Amino acid sequence: MTKTVIEVKDLKTYLYSASGVVKAVDGVSFSIESGKTLGIVGESGSGKSMTASSIIRLLPRNKGKIVSGTINFDGKDVLSLNKKELLQFRGKDVAVIFQDPMSALDPVFKVGDQMVEMICAHQNISKTEAKKKAIDALAKVGIPNPEKRMESYPYELSGGMCQRVIIAMSACKNPKLVIADEPTTALDVTVQAQVLKLLKEMQSKLNNAILLITHNLGIVWEMCDSVMVMYAGKTVEYATTKDLYTEPLHPYTWGLLDSIPKLSDENKTRLNAIPGTPPDLRLTGSCCNFYNRCPYVKEVCKEKVPPLIEIKEGHFVACHRQNFDERLEKGEVDKNE
Repeated sequence: MTKTVIEVKDLKTYLYSASGVVKAVDGVSFSIESGKTLGIVGESGSGKSMTASSIIRLLPRNKGKIVSGTINFDGKDVLSLNKKELLQFRGKDVAVIFQDPMSALDPVFKVGDQMVEMICAHQNISKTEAKKKAIDALAKVGIPNPEKRMESYPYELSGGMCQRVIIAMSACKNPKLVIADEPTTALDVTVQAQVLKLLKEMQSKLNNAILLITHNLGIVWEMCDSVMVMYAGKTVEYATTKDLYTEPLHPYTWGLLDSIPKLSDENKTRLNAIPGTPPDLRLTGSCCNFYNRCPYVKEVCKEKVPPLIEIKEGHFVACHRQNFDERLEKGEVDKNE
């Protein structure tokens, strides 16, 4: 039986600096059910990681602030949790897998000591029981000689090994939600496949929800049930994975999909790139953030922020040219006036 593990509504997270207010996350909404995976994709700086950081309320001190919106986790209001409740939420309910496994582990403590400390902090068991649980977890993620690896320091392990350790630590907590922030970025393709397989196996066993942040659209197709495309802090398209790949609607999504290398391309043509650069997030909020890079731009795009509307059941898009009265087709550049 599936249930909604996390529901985020109209989340806005701003970063404050002397040069202005950066709208890092600007009105994002989504939900994830147990046993399901949501992928968040977009260019660097689009707000993907800041969305994840907002969920666990781990923002830059004195600079980052959630200014509005709600985060409901398994019936609890995350934004109203006190310090003690927040530690329990981060330590037990949610597991985070970072893109740099080397920096996620403390280099001056042995892997085993870190795992045992984490387990004892959130479960009422002895250190002996925690050590046995840690060894079992390392064995399950395919680390050879787990007893020996318990005595290793992080710098003695490869990046792939460290990422397996992080996944093993996550599995020990039996989390309801796993946030995987670019978990395969620093790994070679063989280890990437192994790490993704481990995440799938953990989800199959624990029936948890996964929030997967990635640049790799191939991984999204393999791993995710639904996809949210972010650009400049906003959601521009949100749909099931199948719908997004077979019937993408937003010009930015078209650009992302066109940039994927295809093995079937016999002509060996250059990859298509989206021209231009993302906008300054201190200046957004009065128009479509993508208008200066979009070949389909019209005057209305420069004047108003497009609302996120449900074009068909479960498929949302924020584009002035995609609505119930007008449907933009890819390649209609000559019809933009």
